[in-house]
Amino acid sequence: MSKILIIEDEMDIAELEKDYLELSNFEVTIVNDGCEGAALALDQDFDLIILDLMLPGMDGFEICKLIREQKDTPIIMVSAKKDDIDKIRGLGLGADDYMTKPFSPSELVARVKAHLARYKRLTTSGKQENKVIEIRNLKIDKTARRVYVNGEEKVFTTKEFDLLTFLAEHPNHVYSKEELFKEIWEMESVGDIATVTVHIKKIREKIEKSTSKPQYIETIWGVGYRFKV
Repeated sequence: MSKILIIEDEMDIAELEKDYLELSNFEVTIVNDGCEGAALALDQDFDLIILDLMLPGMDGFEICKLIREQKDTPIIMVSAKKDDIDKIRGLGLGADDYMTKPFSPSELVARVKAHLARYKRLTTSGKQENKVIEIRNLKIDKTARRVYVNGEEKVFTTKEFDLLTFLAEHPNHVYSKEELFKEIWEMESVGDIATVTVHIKKIREKIEKSTSKPQYIETIWGVGYRFKV
């Protein structure tokens, strides 16, 4: 049974989320304080974390940052804030998804299932020889889920790794942001274009010698992105 941690100070919302998740056979733990939630997330192993942005003690941004320094557990950030800047900041810190309140509990459950299924599928490796993609100074070990640039390992979040790998496996193909969002997040793009943009920016910062003159992922203005070989 997958274990879900909800860090949310509005107990009515947290309890509603818990009820819907438990109906889908998830084991759910609720914490309503930021500091306590961060400590629990780092101390115990959860399969996914639902993280509110505005919390007493420590906000969701700081919690997300702390978790990402140690774990790649999928994180869904939720907030009543509708500003794109908050979404961009959350995704930039390593959140896998961002939902704006109010949202339907059934949509939350659907997103939880999608993230868990993809994470499990992409992190489960067999005993076969590691599958590796090597392009110039970039090495992507798909089996171990590790990325090396000039022999130096770079730390990637789950979605950053998925996006980079997908593009590298389909070189010279131009993909729109909508296509990439649907492929990597397995959901239709509805106001989530910033998700792709932020992840591309973070990937470039890790693999490109110069982000202003990328040698791997180039922007095709008005269309999308292409991985160059």
